[in-house]
Amino acid sequence: MNNPIRIASMALPALILASCAEEPADLPYGTAQQFMADHVQPTAETYWDAVGAVSELVDGEPVFREFEPETEEEWEEVRLAAVSLREFGEVLASPSYASTRDDDWLDFANGLQEVSQRAEQAAIDQDPEAVFEVGGTIYSVCSACHQMYPPADLPEGVTVEDMGTDTNRPSLDQSLEDYREGAAE
Repeated sequence: MNNPIRIASMALPALILASCAEEPADLPYGTAQQFMADHVQPTAETYWDAVGAVSELVDGEPVFREFEPETEEEWEEVRLAAVSLREFGEVLASPSYASTRDDDWLDFANGLQEVSQRAEQAAIDQDPEAVFEVGGTIYSVCSACHQMYPPADLPEGVTVEDMGTDTNRPSLDQSLEDYREGAAE
């Protein structure tokens, strides 16, 4: 005859192990939204802000200004931002962040890693046109992910706009020269 207490005591360890597998993985950088706001977004901004053009009023007169890294140290900062973005893509692809999401999450994380390798090469080559163009691709990967995974639970004080989703970024088919011409108008 089976003793219910004995059966329960034998089943308890299995239930405990099963419940451990159901618990969410440790998130080393907080939630995905926190990780994005604290690490990914500021690093992407460093890369995006390295090359571009602005038109602004100075003493009531419009002034068009182009900018790009000028020193080895500035180019190294751009390269390191690209390296960090690749590493962040690896973190996002880790079980800690990917296990509770669909397969497309991994596609986006892997896409960030791949485009970040191109971004690093553009910085190594000190090619402002390539940095600009790859920056547009990085933005496209980020925007596509944000559409599939809207940042609903943003940290207090952070808005969707802070995440860069409405920032005026170049399109994939726009060259640096076209972008600069648009900024001068």
